[in-house]
Amino acid sequence: MTLPSLPTPALTPARIDAHVFRHPIRTPVRTSFGVMHDRPALFVRVQDDDGAAGWGEVWCNFPGCGAEHRARLIDTVLAPLLLGQHFQGPAEAWKHLSERTAVLAIQSGEPGPLAQAIAGIDLALWDLSARRAGQPLWRHLGGTRSRVPVYASGINPDAPEQTALRCRAQGYRAFKLKIGFGEERDLANLDAMRRALGDATPLMVDANQGWSLDEALHMAERLRPYGLQWLEEPLRADRPWHEWQALQAATSIALAGGENIAGAAAFDVALQARVFSVLQPDAAKWGGISANWEVIQRGQAAGLRYCPHYLGAGVGLLASAHLLAAAGGEGMLEVDANDNPLRTALSPAAQHIDGEGCIDLGEAPGIGVLPDPAQIARLVGRAGN
Repeated sequence: MTLPSLPTPALTPARIDAHVFRHPIRTPVRTSFGVMHDRPALFVRVQDDDGAAGWGEVWCNFPGCGAEHRARLIDTVLAPLLLGQHFQGPAEAWKHLSERTAVLAIQSGEPGPLAQAIAGIDLALWDLSARRAGQPLWRHLGGTRSRVPVYASGINPDAPEQTALRCRAQGYRAFKLKIGFGEERDLANLDAMRRALGDATPLMVDANQGWSLDEALHMAERLRPYGLQWLEEPLRADRPWHEWQALQAATSIALAGGENIAGAAAFDVALQARVFSVLQPDAAKWGGISANWEVIQRGQAAGLRYCPHYLGAGVGLLASAHLLAAAGGEGMLEVDANDNPLRTALSPAAQHIDGEGCIDLGEAPGIGVLPDPAQIARLVGRAGN
């Protein structure tokens, strides 16, 4: 499959605002490596010199202070590099920011936070571009469909079958369980999920980089009877590719990954290793749309299923949905099953799942929503920035 070339609308950013919000939660979100005790969000608004504006979101789940830190990077480092400069489209702006901060990323030891902040700006520029064109983002990117299938993600290890049944009542038809909490607990949870959902329901698992190769080899065999669509990040993302290849050779379960890969060269190496069946780049974590577009194109050309990773608030979720819709293929959109008003209030399209487990992104310009910082502040009780 060959994706169309990205449009190149001229841009001259005149204002950039970074807004941090946090919403308290009763039930922490648990992974094999850490716990989220609240739900942060960092939204970016970019206004062009003609008054057009767009919204993006920066990945900031971990560590707990990450949202405020990335907001300061936008205010003090990235905005001065962007404001008043003329670009032939968002991709040129993304390249400019990436190149101008390359040495700083090395010197500071912070390539991740800088890349994430740049990604959020890129998403805002693409939303701006689509709004100015009067098009939904999925069509602005050359897509031909507005509907995308979704799956319920982030299902915690505590009574996961109850969460899955609640999500099924909301329209979800596919589910992903967090594992990596010990063999006995993981398998008991999968047993409960299968009893509740039936053997035919699409079910995936995410180990969040929780195992060594030996542990992954052992667990892959134990997971085999559950008919999983994929096993996500069983190994650390920085483990040598020969370990991933050994795991792939030992299991019939499709392997998924990509959320913790950054850089076109790193994705090329991953594709050359031929270990993934499901490719999961996160556009709010690295590359935005500008850099991910080619990664998606290469992955689909290699026969991989593109299922964007996303676990944040509503702006980034909608951007990921539009990117998936534009890319086409057989992928599904990841939608967090945990309580997060910063997601639900800002992604109305994702709250209406049809009988086939799909959402419709519609025809509204850009990503389809215009966040109001004052309303968001009232929603969470306070604004962090």
